[in-house]
Amino acid sequence: MGAIRIILSILYIIVSVALVILVLMQEGKAQGLGSISGAAESYWGKNKGRSMEGMLVKITKVLAVCFLALTVALNLNVI
Repeated sequence: MGAIRIILSILYIIVSVALVILVLMQEGKAQGLGSISGAAESYWGKNKGRSMEGMLVKITKVLAVCFLALTVALNLNVI
């Protein structure tokens, strides 16, 4: 059982570093004064799910779920 805990710990570190990098790569939600007047509703604003930013958001969500699952698994004393 010790080998599984070591593998999960290494995976936990990799997911943690990847999550930090992905969060830092994303753009901020405040796009300045242009978002107040509605200038953000361009092609890229409407199709954000298909863009690189949308993909980063989806990957971040998946990594966050993995991070939480690994946290719970490592804190249980079953493994």
